[in-house]
Amino acid sequence: MKKILIKTAKIIGIILGSIIGFVALLCIITLLWGAAQMSRGSVTESLPVVPDDFTPAVRLVVYTDTHNENENVADAIDTAYALFDNDSTYKGVDGFFGLGDFTSIGTEGDYEAYVNTLKEHIREETVYINICGNHEFKQDNYKEIFEKYFPHGPDTVTEINGFTCIGFSGEKLLTEWTFTPKSTSWLSDEIHKAEETAGDKPIFVFLHPHPFGTVYGSSFWCSPQVNPAFAGHSKVINFSGHSHFPMNDPRSINQSTYTSVGVGAMARFETDKNYMVGQHPERYEDAAQFCVVEADNDGSVRIRGYDLISDSYFCDYFIENVNDTDTFAYTYKNMKANDEAPLFPENAKASVSTDENGDYRVTFTEAEVPEGYIVHEYEVKITDEKGNEVYSDNFVAPYYIVDDEDTQGFTVSKDVLTKGNTYTLTVTAESAYRLYSDPAVMTFSVN
Repeated sequence: MKKILIKTAKIIGIILGSIIGFVALLCIITLLWGAAQMSRGSVTESLPVVPDDFTPAVRLVVYTDTHNENENVADAIDTAYALFDNDSTYKGVDGFFGLGDFTSIGTEGDYEAYVNTLKEHIREETVYINICGNHEFKQDNYKEIFEKYFPHGPDTVTEINGFTCIGFSGEKLLTEWTFTPKSTSWLSDEIHKAEETAGDKPIFVFLHPHPFGTVYGSSFWCSPQVNPAFAGHSKVINFSGHSHFPMNDPRSINQSTYTSVGVGAMARFETDKNYMVGQHPERYEDAAQFCVVEADNDGSVRIRGYDLISDSYFCDYFIENVNDTDTFAYTYKNMKANDEAPLFPENAKASVSTDENGDYRVTFTEAEVPEGYIVHEYEVKITDEKGNEVYSDNFVAPYYIVDDEDTQGFTVSKDVLTKGNTYTLTVTAESAYRLYSDPAVMTFSVN
């Protein structure tokens, strides 16, 4: 018995050691990759602005991670048509692209409801392409189900107005998280083929997970296997989801030797906090974002994020020339250089109210940031009249909610504050690129 226990302990030790070693290796790779990404490219005085004479030759609408929120899908389609049916520069929508996770666990019932929504709202003349996400991979016969409901395979190449659009689902390798080498080889081959006929046009690639180390959320919700297929192909613009990280974050576009775009989510946001993924901040269920992609024949591309809840655009990026990496403005290095530390206005103030549970809602004037940038987190500290700290925390700012509010807020338990007392609130704002404001000091009284 003792020998068995010793042997078992050794096996457990080997397994734990292997896991720790793998995690350590992953951390080292992440740091090295991050250092390379952050040093790439040059710094410009400002970010590109869409020129007045930009005229698209194609327009695509991209969305991801709908997870049975088919009402949002219908709204996105109808909204896109309404936006562009009478557009003075370029009329209409040429294609809709769904980037996977349109089901819960890949059942036929989910497929049927989703596809019925598409058929009811997408016009006959408009192309629509969908791919598998990891939730579709939860069924072993996912290929069979997919091909039953869609007129194309999980991996597909479509020409729209002379632009090559590659939809990549990949093949599941053992788990829903990994692709077979055969499928990633297919992706690489199709990119090479597209380059031969693309001329100056971009090549659009649609997939579910982010390439590792590119856009916001790609340090964890990613597939490193697809990185080699994209590397060095400047014409490639890949659109991905999976992370549910908001497209409002300026890190959701990234350029290195190609361009990556994270297109947010149509169902439930996720963010990181203190570098930890898996965070679901306040109002995270208010997710309904899609992406509008326009390109001309000379290598220029416009990418906009649209929020269905507020019916408004919230970001606008312009790639001057996909054929020239020297013009790439959306590198991590340049985006950070154009960011600025958040700034609280001189008249910033705080107040407090009581919610339906009797807890206290503390609100304060939000910090200001340059257009196109965000406050990602706030660090808050409350001290009493004697200077004793009674509360401290940090929380993700609701930048993913598009509204006109000029205040931010957080909730503290009814046991933290006392009626009749005055408190001091100290707030520090942190930008997406880890730039910090000077602390703002405000007072409020609990009545």
